Amino acid sequence: MNFLVVGPGAMGCLFAARLKIAGNDVAMLDHNKKRARRINEHGISVNGVSGEYTVHIPTMAGNVPFTPDFILVCVKSNNTKEAGESVASFIGPDTTVITLQNGLGNIEALAEIFGHYRVLGGVTAQGATLLGEGRIMHAGEGETVIGPKGKEEGRAQKLLSTMNKAGFETRLADNVEDLIWGKLIINVGINALTAVTRLKNGRIPMINGTRKIMVEAVREAVTVGEAKGINLPYEEPLSRVIKVCEATKENVASMLQDVLKERITEVEMINGAIAREGDRLGIPTPVNRTLTNLVQAIQETYQERLR
Repeated sequence: MNFLVVGPGAMGCLFAARLKIAGNDVAMLDHNKKRARRINEHGISVNGVSGEYTVHIPTMAGNVPFTPDFILVCVKSNNTKEAGESVASFIGPDTTVITLQNGLGNIEALAEIFGHYRVLGGVTAQGATLLGEGRIMHAGEGETVIGPKGKEEGRAQKLLSTMNKAGFETRLADNVEDLIWGKLIINVGINALTAVTRLKNGRIPMINGTRKIMVEAVREAVTVGEAKGINLPYEEPLSRVIKVCEATKENVASMLQDVLKERITEVEMINGAIAREGDRLGIPTPVNRTLTNLVQAIQETYQERLR
């Protein structure tokens, strides 16, 4: 299979490397020409739970060397539309676009460009941290779920087989939106709080103040999800968020990584998405709105902050 991976972040590098090792033709697209050149020179280096290895994958900022069977979008969710538009000219009649990104709105943004019939969505519990350009730590393995299932021998089934051969435990499901909301609520309870406090995941539920904010952020998100008819893939959402904090207690959450590196975060597509959906449904979401505003304020003042 021909795979085009869009974005050389932690997840993009992990999936590109493993898919290449499994015998697929893989290319990576990067809007940054200088970074693309350096990744071409040095390859993608992975260490962690899947071993230690370096894989050389063609990385480019322009045309790709083949018509992809699958395009895997691995950019930050606030860049989804731009990324989709950048690859629109590369698709063939049978190309499928996949998003496993955080937050809400990614499937919809890609479907506007490619049509719903071409787009698969889902979630992954793979854990990876970007250490540098083309260098990642594969911190943990977990299930990847993609859907909708579609017809037998269809696009989703071909992807399922390929992903499992590449070592990613993958299954298909039709309730993709429920799964996305399940991951969203966990991110709502953890990410923005780590970005504001600069604490690792495990500390958030242990401190009285951050735990109280977590409780309210999760409650708001669950209330909005229920109003939309979402059936979460787990019971007791708050307990699930706390268990994730405990299981990943030493992790530096992705939003905190962005803040530490003075990058734009995905808060607008996570806590901000809850606030927008709440407005649309007439449900107050003051905690998620406040967390969104705080993280955005941090982003906007990186160069002014006291050291």
